Amino acid sequence: MAPLRFSANVSWLFPELPGLPARLRAAGSSGFEAAEVAWPYTEPSEALARAAREAGLRLVLINTPPGDREKGEMGLGAVPGRQAAFREGLEQAVLYAKALGCPRIHLMAGRVPQGADRAAVRSEMETVFLENLRHAAGVLAQESLVGLLEPINTRITDPQYFLDTPQQAAAILQKVGRPNLQLQMDLFHWQIMDGNLTGNIREFLPLVGHVQVAQVPGRGEPDSPGELNFPYLFQLLEDEGYEGFVGCEYRPQGDTAEGLSWLRAYWDRRGHPQAGQ
Repeated sequence: MAPLRFSANVSWLFPELPGLPARLRAAGSSGFEAAEVAWPYTEPSEALARAAREAGLRLVLINTPPGDREKGEMGLGAVPGRQAAFREGLEQAVLYAKALGCPRIHLMAGRVPQGADRAAVRSEMETVFLENLRHAAGVLAQESLVGLLEPINTRITDPQYFLDTPQQAAAILQKVGRPNLQLQMDLFHWQIMDGNLTGNIREFLPLVGHVQVAQVPGRGEPDSPGELNFPYLFQLLEDEGYEGFVGCEYRPQGDTAEGLSWLRAYWDRRGHPQAGQ
């Protein structure tokens, strides 16, 4: 069984450093071989690509643009009336992905509109999401890119988010039926919404194109106090044959580099994942 490969989410890690290029350099210096970034669009793609290259990193994941943050938007994929904006954002994400050599784009579903009842708009939002996902799959296929769907918990993180369980996301993926659309498994969100991580990992891993980790409920390092036993979960992912990246999308409890003792311990146990890559 091959050791897991980890990517630094530089939208979350190294917050003590200003700007994404500096964070990419820090990630490379800390031993990461890969990085991901939620929204790279505030920086020129060429500058980010150069910073990643100089740090010895490959970029493995970006998100589609969130939309109008001032109006409370957090993705547009399932939002009625925002189809044109979703498609514009997708085009921007594809341009960045190509410039960065990044193979995966998280296609953000977005929030239930303000004042709307979730149950009342669920069917309409799913119809919009399916339409947008079919369009996105075609666009991404032309560039050999993969689109990801990520359920985000509605109990702690984002009460209005449309896509909130692995079961809902898997059902939507089945309805779309495109091989270049996959599931993004953030264990933080999955634990909060559904628990049963062993069963859910085994059931849904064949659909998964990317994994993310953080402790529950504080969203700190995997070895910070909380509900999840990450040595067990990492071993489970290995045993189940997961070959993608594991994104470190957590809130450092102190200095980011000092807080990576959990990762160094994993590398010591399994051999450094960069060996032979």
